[in-house]
Amino acid sequence: MNDKPIHSITPFTMLDFPDKLACIFWFSGCNMACPYCYNVEFLKEKGKITKEYALNFLDSRKGLLDGVVLSGGEATLYKDLISFAQSIKQRNFLLKLDTNASNPLVLEKLIYFDLLDYVSLDFKALKAKEHIFIKNFNLFDNFLKCLKLLQESKISFSVRTTLHSDILNVDDVVKMEKILRENGYEKEYFLQHFVFDKETLKELPKHDREQYKGIKNIVFTN
Repeated sequence: MNDKPIHSITPFTMLDFPDKLACIFWFSGCNMACPYCYNVEFLKEKGKITKEYALNFLDSRKGLLDGVVLSGGEATLYKDLISFAQSIKQRNFLLKLDTNASNPLVLEKLIYFDLLDYVSLDFKALKAKEHIFIKNFNLFDNFLKCLKLLQESKISFSVRTTLHSDILNVDDVVKMEKILRENGYEKEYFLQHFVFDKETLKELPKHDREQYKGIKNIVFTN
């Protein structure tokens, strides 16, 4: 058993939890291999921080922080995530989950136990391109399951996609936006451009931001 699930902690952020002051717990390990992933150390290195240490850190931040962001890596791979989330909520912190949408069963449990206050849901790609991110896995179908779970809940959430022109073209993005609308998603769809300032999982050519300029009904975050 890995009793050190967390790679590192960002003690303070005003950007990652909408309208809240929060910290980030970065989980080690991921079940995907996104070519543009810049959190390579979370994939290659084992966790360094126990959940007990993380909870003690939260105890020292009571009255200073509103919430906690579970990110990574992929937090839903941690087998004790439910009990860990319960411990966080018992300390009266709000909880946000960043997820690659690969694990609807865990998301369903988190929703059932009323542990989430916000979810940032990754929409990686169309079904025809899911193999770029993960092999032998129904990522697209699991994304739709996660989307449905969140829409049927009362939890605030948003959908986001990372863009690299070598992976997703304009036509892909337009189709993805259409799929969201066809599945009842009426909120803002956030796109974030790949930013080449760190080591990535795979070497990629230069990203062409210009090709996406004509896309409508979508919010670019950078």
